[in-house]
Amino acid sequence: MCGEINPAQTRADKLAQLYPSDTRFNGIWLPVIRAAIELQRNNPARAIQFLEPATRYEAAADFEPQYLRGLSYLRLGKGAEATVEFQKIVDRKGQADLLVSTLYPLAHLGLARALSLTGDAVRARNAYEDFFALWRDADSDVPIMIEAKNEYAKTK
Repeated sequence: MCGEINPAQTRADKLAQLYPSDTRFNGIWLPVIRAAIELQRNNPARAIQFLEPATRYEAAADFEPQYLRGLSYLRLGKGAEATVEFQKIVDRKGQADLLVSTLYPLAHLGLARALSLTGDAVRARNAYEDFFALWRDADSDVPIMIEAKNEYAKTK
């Protein structure tokens, strides 16, 4: 996700060779890595295809497949589909991993953006407000926070 496509591709290929029978790796992490690479390449439809095998194992995946699928749908302009994916994460508030997961607050932002795409301004504003509450201690000059505040100001 940080843009290092070639090293990620090389490592994914190497791990796929080393662990051809590892269900968790091949069912979750390899699809997640390949989807992240495709998102960096601006191929969201292909990212969704790579994430298909992970659907079966999402409960054990720490939100990455749902989050990447949500981002992919956002990039495709499919707000309703993105809403479903981000909502899956938001609805799991009681899960212990949420305390350390960066994806939980980011899912609120993704949900806000997805709801904006669908035209549901009221729910979008609520999702932005939830994101701001979760990141209330963040530095105000963090680029994603600036983007979110600008987007929020445009929702009515």
